[in-house]
Amino acid sequence: MNQFYYDAVTKMEQLGVDDEYIQGWQCGFLQNPKREEQRLTEAYEAGYTDGEEKSTDNFSKWAKA
Repeated sequence: MNQFYYDAVTKMEQLGVDDEYIQGWQCGFLQNPKREEQRLTEAYEAGYTDGEEKSTDNFSKWAKA
């Protein structure tokens, strides 16, 4: 695993980011196929998109205050 991936996941966990978003981000980053449609959530899909783009800009939107 590369350092960017590790640091990003660690930061999401520290911020208390929604687990669904984190799982989506990881799958998108690693270019894994998306979950089957009935298991998709808004948070997962947002994470997947950001992970594909290797973006860390939206983590805070999904943090549980």
